[in-house]
Amino acid sequence: MYSPKIVKIKPNSETYGIIVLFSNGITKEVDMLQKLNEELYFDIKDKNRFEQAQIDSGGYGVSWNDDVDISEFELWNIGCEIDYKW
Repeated sequence: MYSPKIVKIKPNSETYGIIVLFSNGITKEVDMLQKLNEELYFDIKDKNRFEQAQIDSGGYGVSWNDDVDISEFELWNIGCEIDYKW
């Protein structure tokens, strides 16, 4: 299934949300709060670490380190479209 690549992100450690701009021009807000209960995401409960989110090469996901990441496909599917001025 097609999902656009990630162009830009803005993590917010106060809400554990990420605003994501996709290559098709659509911006979505992704609530990561529920993910923090999954073992894979325990490391990013630390607010400083959460803010260190980076776009993977080619826009195929967002990573915090070698062990913690989320794909562009999942971000696209769980995010809610918003109107955001970059």
